[in-house]
Amino acid sequence: MIRQTIHNELLRRLKEKRRFIQVLAGPRQVGKTTLVRQVMAASKLPAHYASADEPTLRDRTWIEQQWDLARLKARDAKGSALLVLDEAQKVSGWPDLVKLLWDADTHAGLPLKVVLLGSAPLLLQRGLTESLAGRFEVIRVPHWSFTEMREAFGWTLEQYIVHGAYPGSAELIGSPERWRRYVVDSLIETTLSRDILLLTRVDKPALLRRLFHLGCAYSGQILSYQKMLGQLTDAGNTVTLAHYLELLEGAGMLAGLEKYAHGLVRQRGSSPKLQVLNTALMTAQDTRNLKEARLDGDYWGRLVESCAGAHLFNSSAGTGIELTYWRERNHEVDFILRQGKTTVAIEVKSGRRRESLAGMEAFAHQFKPRRLLLVGGQGIPLEEFLSHPASHWVS
Repeated sequence: MIRQTIHNELLRRLKEKRRFIQVLAGPRQVGKTTLVRQVMAASKLPAHYASADEPTLRDRTWIEQQWDLARLKARDAKGSALLVLDEAQKVSGWPDLVKLLWDADTHAGLPLKVVLLGSAPLLLQRGLTESLAGRFEVIRVPHWSFTEMREAFGWTLEQYIVHGAYPGSAELIGSPERWRRYVVDSLIETTLSRDILLLTRVDKPALLRRLFHLGCAYSGQILSYQKMLGQLTDAGNTVTLAHYLELLEGAGMLAGLEKYAHGLVRQRGSSPKLQVLNTALMTAQDTRNLKEARLDGDYWGRLVESCAGAHLFNSSAGTGIELTYWRERNHEVDFILRQGKTTVAIEVKSGRRRESLAGMEAFAHQFKPRRLLLVGGQGIPLEEFLSHPASHWVS
């Protein structure tokens, strides 16, 4: 279980004598707060938790107040205490203040342990690297895996493909319209408006929103930035689109996979392959139920491929494994995993296209990967594939 592994790792780090600010970074509604509260109880340390999820009500003074409350607990206990700040990146100027308070405790010999949680990992990471270098460690909390949703809620493979991986929505899938409204209102809109637009300079918020919806509609497809601009009917530029795609990826919503490049040269100028990071983001904006989705071969194929891609992206994040795609002339491979000198080519047989494996054959001939994986059809069953992280296939 991914979350149990994260729980154990965070608890282990908090018990070490050496102090680092521990950062749990991941999208909304993936269980960061629940996880850290369980760690608070298991650590048996005097602990103080506070959330800055209402950014208009929080300022630098608020952080100082929470820090002082945790310091009092440490002094009363005559030992360590734990401070957890949720959504700290929503307080203006938080990195410099956290650095000041952390360094003051270090100088005074006060063994205060600090954990920061954030649902906008990109913004959180920028603040950490700009002001807190050498003082923090990051633990990434990804979307829930198929195995976790199956064990926690008894979900079937088809339910996971259609309803994605938000645990808070699990009890709502029996009421499709209620489920859709939850995902759209509580997850999509909240992430766009509060985790991106409210905290980042976005000159064209309408363009960012349309890019997100376009990415959901075209997930699993390779689309040049020029074609995106044409679809979006906007006078923006490719640099703006690339930046907005980076923001959406940082919020755990949508990524643009780069084209595989052999050697050290990356192909950032290539057309990205759009990839939702949770299939619920696709299906919540569609009116088809599970049965109807299953009967629509092309739509189901896109869901299957997007589900596999989201799994690879989420399970490879922060591991040093590079996830790309490959295309040359009429040959294409869905996903390429690379770690060090190990390369694995993955083709997802979703039933919607490319019955032959000419792309895999061309890639193998040119790059000599360690492994060729066919997922679905007569290859590895999708359920088995989703039960292993990306690292399993490159080991």
